[in-house]
Amino acid sequence: MIQKNKWAWAWVPVLYFTQGLPYVMVVTVSVIMYKKLGVSNADIGLYTSWLYLPWVIKPLWSPFMELIWTKRKWFLLMQLLVSISFLGIGLFLPTNIFFVTTLACFWMAAFASATNDVAADGYYMIGLTQEKQSFFVGVRSTFYKLANVTGQGLLVILAGFLENHYGDNTKAWSITMICAALLMFSLTLANFFVTPKYESSEGIKLEKPSGFMEVFISFFKKPGMGMALTFVLFFRLGESQLVKMASPFLLDDPAVGGLGYSTAEVGTIYGTIGVIMLTVGGILGGILISRDGLKKWMFPMVLSLNIPNAFYAFLAITKTSHIAAVVTTVVLEQFGYGFAIAGFMVFLIYIAEGVSKTSHYALATGFMALGMMLPGLISGFVQEWLGYDGFFIWVVLAALPSIILLKYIKYPPDYGKKGAENNA
Repeated sequence: MIQKNKWAWAWVPVLYFTQGLPYVMVVTVSVIMYKKLGVSNADIGLYTSWLYLPWVIKPLWSPFMELIWTKRKWFLLMQLLVSISFLGIGLFLPTNIFFVTTLACFWMAAFASATNDVAADGYYMIGLTQEKQSFFVGVRSTFYKLANVTGQGLLVILAGFLENHYGDNTKAWSITMICAALLMFSLTLANFFVTPKYESSEGIKLEKPSGFMEVFISFFKKPGMGMALTFVLFFRLGESQLVKMASPFLLDDPAVGGLGYSTAEVGTIYGTIGVIMLTVGGILGGILISRDGLKKWMFPMVLSLNIPNAFYAFLAITKTSHIAAVVTTVVLEQFGYGFAIAGFMVFLIYIAEGVSKTSHYALATGFMALGMMLPGLISGFVQEWLGYDGFFIWVVLAALPSIILLKYIKYPPDYGKKGAENNA
């Protein structure tokens, strides 16, 4: 007998905080770090966007993960590997070949983090009933994003403080990355103690796929999958570009269109009131879907993800650097992201329903990562071509495909609703 929902309030927050931290360090904090170490926007956009690749191709090895070991063993090992990768970055930063060596460590962290995602998401889906999956999607999204804010906020604040203290950006970021490694190792230990050993159950073992190719064939043969995956690819088209250039925009000198904020100020903005609004948005999204079903809230959630982009455009066009305007923009972005991603994650769980749902969810999130990687690759070049004002106007327009595609994707209106029959 599988004891679902056991200790969920203990392990869901910790597991998804641990999932979010390496992602934000690889995808976002790397951008800030390289910016402060003198790397150009074009190189930042190009090389850090390639770091998305492991999240795109993770479905290639996800079926093997279901056949070999348990998900719990996989995510504990991968979290330890991420800790080692961050330590390597901290140690290599003071060298003359820091760019190549730290990128190599970021690549190792990216592959380990993507693999950790597969294992953690699979563990989430087998450890909770469908009703609890919908309810906790807001909690998991919130703690995932809280990890993002910890990386992009608190750790960046630390780096900014150390920059001012030592007058040496390299030394400051070296110490910061070593601290990130210690934090990641502590979270790994926490997961070791709070995650139950579900997978010894015979019922769980029966859910494993029978063959490698069967996983892919059964996924793409699902009704309406083509349109669903198109929506997944375009859902974050605007955000995928904004997330790469938002920090450079705040950090760059006003002479080149930036707002001239310091590293510590950027970290503080993301790490203060933004955390509260993010938490409210993520938990509210999960509760509303659990109460009303996904259909009622999908359109408002798409809008909440994209409307804040217009505020970035306003800041860039008007050259407004007043702290109130900047904080308001970040607060709206954080709330909108938390609220929207709750719905998006429930939709991904829906298209993964059925046999081999762990691998199918990895496929779905792989397409999501592809939708983040491809636009991110050119974001730096587009920004340098259009300037910050033209770039953010383009990001606002990039919301249109996802809004249009909403009319064509199919899913049960009550999917995720408490007590509803939600069949794939």
